[in-house]
Amino acid sequence: MYNLDGRVALVTGGAVGIGRGIATRLAQEGCDVAILDLDLAGAQETSALVQAAGRRALALAVDVADPASVMAAVAQVKATLGPIDIAVNNAAITAVGKVVDIDVEAWRRVFAINTDSVFHVAKAVLPDMIARRAGRIVNIASWFGKIGKPNYAAYSASKAAVIVFTQALAAEVAPLGVNVNAVCPGSIVGTRMRDDADRMSREQGLPTAKEREHLIPIGRVGGPDDIARVVAFLASDESSYMTGQAINVTGGLWMN
Repeated sequence: MYNLDGRVALVTGGAVGIGRGIATRLAQEGCDVAILDLDLAGAQETSALVQAAGRRALALAVDVADPASVMAAVAQVKATLGPIDIAVNNAAITAVGKVVDIDVEAWRRVFAINTDSVFHVAKAVLPDMIARRAGRIVNIASWFGKIGKPNYAAYSASKAAVIVFTQALAAEVAPLGVNVNAVCPGSIVGTRMRDDADRMSREQGLPTAKEREHLIPIGRVGGPDDIARVVAFLASDESSYMTGQAINVTGGLWMN
């Protein structure tokens, strides 16, 4: 246990999958949790799990690609739960296909959700964190952000941007008491985005995550809990001397 009692966490894309796993793990560690997602019903289900762990929760319908929506949500979280100590940028979508086949709107939407939202949330939560000289920002990137994968150009590029943004922001705010790190998941099942990616892969004759499982040295695909455990560590004081890192959680599939 990481002794996060009384801290307030914000998790984007928290309605299902990795985001739900992160929200519930942080609640188990003692956090009150705000869940931001376009899927309000799913966010409310996650909220109920947080409350079942004995913590306060707030579910909000938010378009994280819209800076005004993010700013309004952060203000509501502060008014309801208190100042935000931990911000986890998890919301993401993917697009599978060759560059010549991806339309411009799909490309822009991937960047709006995966990359722009990280900037919007950081802009919204940082002033209070800097004023208190304390805070944790954890960005969920991907191992695809460290190696360009064919048929995943938009997703890979958007996650590479998240990693470099993490490094730049970490260097900027480290003297101000805020730590910024990224987690790079590998093949994680049990998520809406994985289901979408596998469906698009099958449509194009590409292997699904489960069909690539034999390539993973640990011998299995991952689940949301595998990511949530690392996020809880990064949100805690145990990681106080770490910032600007992009940590692989891939079962050994990618080690750089």
